[in-house]
Amino acid sequence: MNGRAWAVLMVLCGAIFLEGIDVAMLNVALPSIRADLGLSTGMLGGVVSAYVLGYGGFMLLGGRAADLLGHRRMFVLWLSVFLVFSGVGGFATGGWMLLLARFLTGVAAAFMAPAGLALVTSAFPEGRARTRALGVYAGTAAGGFSLGLVAGGVLASFGWRWVFFAPVIMAAVILVAALALLPGTGAVRRGGGFDVAGALAVTGAMLLLAYGVVRLENLGAGPGLTAGVFAAGLALLGLFAAIERRSRSPLVRLGILRTAPLVRVNAAALLFLSAFAGFQFLATLYFQEVRGWSTMQTGLAMLVIGIDTVLAPTLTPRLVERFGNTRVLFGGMLLAAVAYALFLPVGADWTYAAMLPSLVLLGLAFSLAYGPLTMAATEGVQEDEHGVAGGLLYTAMQFGTALGLSAVTAVSVAAGTGPEALRTALAVPVAAAALGAVVIAFGLRTRPAPDGAAPEAALDDAAANGNPPAETAKTAV
Repeated sequence: MNGRAWAVLMVLCGAIFLEGIDVAMLNVALPSIRADLGLSTGMLGGVVSAYVLGYGGFMLLGGRAADLLGHRRMFVLWLSVFLVFSGVGGFATGGWMLLLARFLTGVAAAFMAPAGLALVTSAFPEGRARTRALGVYAGTAAGGFSLGLVAGGVLASFGWRWVFFAPVIMAAVILVAALALLPGTGAVRRGGGFDVAGALAVTGAMLLLAYGVVRLENLGAGPGLTAGVFAAGLALLGLFAAIERRSRSPLVRLGILRTAPLVRVNAAALLFLSAFAGFQFLATLYFQEVRGWSTMQTGLAMLVIGIDTVLAPTLTPRLVERFGNTRVLFGGMLLAAVAYALFLPVGADWTYAAMLPSLVLLGLAFSLAYGPLTMAATEGVQEDEHGVAGGLLYTAMQFGTALGLSAVTAVSVAAGTGPEALRTALAVPVAAAALGAVVIAFGLRTRPAPDGAAPEAALDDAAANGNPPAETAKTAV
């Protein structure tokens, strides 16, 4: 990894950090936005949900578009769109402007994120260099989520509009650097045209399913409509599968979904982010509404989770080289479940010292889990499908985030108010993280390592641990 390689990596890391910090900063600033614009609770929830709909709805389309039209081209284009609509959010004078801005910002992120991940995997050869690069990349992404809480608290103290303007400045700097440093690549075409019918079907399905998940936050509001939305989404998903089987240039080659390690990784990603999103939401409510802390105090209280920013790019790649993705990821999942469980007895008079073990363990869990999830997302997948693989991963993460928020909201509302309701809702992150650990445990079958090398996962997991045997790679696809 020479100087230019590091520079390219830093540009791509800047973009994924921007995406994470953008979401986290907005969450902290929501009370200030409501007070200034006079938004209802439903409209405020819609501001968050609009991003989820845009991101989750267009992610698979974004991943395939990156593979077909060129990773660099799509990355630069949609980074520019992200910049523009983040600025629109800062100038919003009403709820409708915020809804539009957040939806289109989510769409931009849906096209930008898989293109960025594909640029990382194509820029670094498989092996130690790619493992190290993805460790830094994933650590930066995780740091965006945790450090965004602190940055959001600081910026919101000057005015909530800075939560939107700060990403504009960051995006402009990253865009200039990307134009100068990212290598130009042509379109990656394997023949045939673009699968328009498949794109429309899967985008419609993802939008409906994301909307259905958002509606779960209030189970009493039109359960029939919620069920209808899910049914329509699943029907479109079935139509998409039928289209892909017959398409000469499928948007998503269905064979990629039969790779056991890939399915496991995406299921684990959904559960891991579901647990974290639910916990982050409940912890923010606890700090600000139960304890009466300011946004700044809330951000500083959760700053310790940001240790993953240091550990993920330094410690995690070494652990992956020694033990493999699966074992490191399993350890991260277990630590997350323990961290959430330790927070279950939370009370109105808890000291920060009593909360600290949970927050420290959560930072360690992110260090061990987020990087291997990102590394495993494209391992064993053909290079011209890295965009799709990245799209699958980020779709799982986004749906996990939406599902976690909806689940803890629904449980919290049903349980009433106060610390008792909070403790009841905290069972959701515990269960999600524990289930994620169980999912990953299915990939822990081992076999003796040759020549004293580090143990590796079983045949069906080799594709997720790097350098798979040729036979395994063929059968996995």
